[in-house]
Amino acid sequence: MQLRSSHVYPSRRSAVLADNIVSTSQPLAAQAGLSMLARGGNAADAAVATAITLTVVEPTGNGVGSDAFAILWDGKQLHGLNASGRAPAAWSLDKFSGRNEMPMHGWDSVTVPGAVSAWVELSQKFGSLPFETLFEPAIGYAERGFPVSPKIAQLWERGGEKLHDQPGFAENFLPDGKAPRAGERYANRALARSLRRIAETKGAAFYQGELAEAMIAFSEANAGVMTLDDLAAHRADWCGTISKGFGDAALHEIPPNGQGIAALMGLGILEHTGIRNLDADDPRAMHLQIEAMKLALADTENFVGDIAHMTKVSAADMLDDGYLAERAKLIDPSRAQEFGAGAPKRGGTVYLTAADASGMMVSFIQSNYAGFGSGVAVPETGIHLQNRGWGFSLDPNSPNVVGAGKRPFHTIIPGFLMGKTQPIMSFGVMGGPMQAQGHLQMVLRTQLWGQDPQMAADAPRWRVTEGLGVACETTLPSHTLETLARLGHSLAMEEPDTAFGFGGAQLIHRLPGGGYAGGSDPRKDGAAVGF
Repeated sequence: MQLRSSHVYPSRRSAVLADNIVSTSQPLAAQAGLSMLARGGNAADAAVATAITLTVVEPTGNGVGSDAFAILWDGKQLHGLNASGRAPAAWSLDKFSGRNEMPMHGWDSVTVPGAVSAWVELSQKFGSLPFETLFEPAIGYAERGFPVSPKIAQLWERGGEKLHDQPGFAENFLPDGKAPRAGERYANRALARSLRRIAETKGAAFYQGELAEAMIAFSEANAGVMTLDDLAAHRADWCGTISKGFGDAALHEIPPNGQGIAALMGLGILEHTGIRNLDADDPRAMHLQIEAMKLALADTENFVGDIAHMTKVSAADMLDDGYLAERAKLIDPSRAQEFGAGAPKRGGTVYLTAADASGMMVSFIQSNYAGFGSGVAVPETGIHLQNRGWGFSLDPNSPNVVGAGKRPFHTIIPGFLMGKTQPIMSFGVMGGPMQAQGHLQMVLRTQLWGQDPQMAADAPRWRVTEGLGVACETTLPSHTLETLARLGHSLAMEEPDTAFGFGGAQLIHRLPGGGYAGGSDPRKDGAAVGF
């Protein structure tokens, strides 16, 4: 299709047009990925180098101790990778008895980190450059330091206020007792040493060698229960994708344990509404999207967990077109509603995308979960660990109830849009529960309403919260907000540059005549670069 530029939103940017593109949330990381393409590497090399560099230059959203997912088009077929980690063997419902929810910080929020395994898998299966080469930019920034960018400095300060007393955090992230300010240089030489060992051993040092031993020794010193066996047992899975059609395109997501299925359900529900007759900025179109996402998120919260433990309701049940048509009938075009779960079976993340001239496209996401994650930073390694265990439920009837060796429900999801035989767009939207909602908004803006990737990233966004609640960016037109309020939506206004709740979108759209159009979100200091 031919992308149009029919809508104008506040932005200082145009879409980047090139044969090779990397788009992510931090300019230094985007350039690291592009440097791999310039050295003869492919999109997989670029994606991995970008991901590794992000652990250094954007520690507020990810790190070596993160989890990761990826969708990759190799020129012939689509591949899905689930590199999220599992709960330690010693975790059980009884271990957390007496609590109302899982711990948010500390060692009892840490599941086995999977990001390193994602780098290894992508490089070994699809990369063309030596694995060690992909680490060079990150190691350089960790050793020599880098100027901290403005948005990351804000998040760093917030994280320091909350996590300064977590094990190892202050020593690693608060030099001289405070977070670095925008423009200040920060170096993490311990992390540089760890990255070098991961590179030299192709990840083995992280899961079985000296880095694993350092992590477990620190866990034991702080009453954690993760073991060397837990780390050594980790495996990333080539899991394929699940998809839902929308017109001539199909949105692909990673199967559960992630929330990508919510975006698929939302699209499937909207196919049974009149949204195709409405304009991108028509408040009636926004109302339909909000209601569809409420329905999808209600089911996702109720039915989704580790796919191996979804024994009552499957992903196929949730995506059944007849079921989604029935859910669509619940939407009232004239008023907002609260929805419960249906019956499908009767009875502060980083995102990057890279594409190369050969046609390879990669959609990749890795995350700590909440900002710096657990707040745990392992001494003398520079490694800080995610808090994905916080995503487990303590409801014994939930498919997402905590359990030994289980993967928790994940908010991070890479998106990929396919045509009948060829890829259309690799993309993602960071930001916890915003992600599935952002995927829906990006697909509709680019495919239904013909907006280019930068325009779609710039456009004002909304986010379903609880009940009738909808968080809206202040850049939405006043008449849109007035109409939504009359329909019964309870609106909360948030500034796009300060709230961070609307995430950051990064998109690469394939052009009909060859090459790509790339967009990157100004909300997150993002950058799309190409040649």
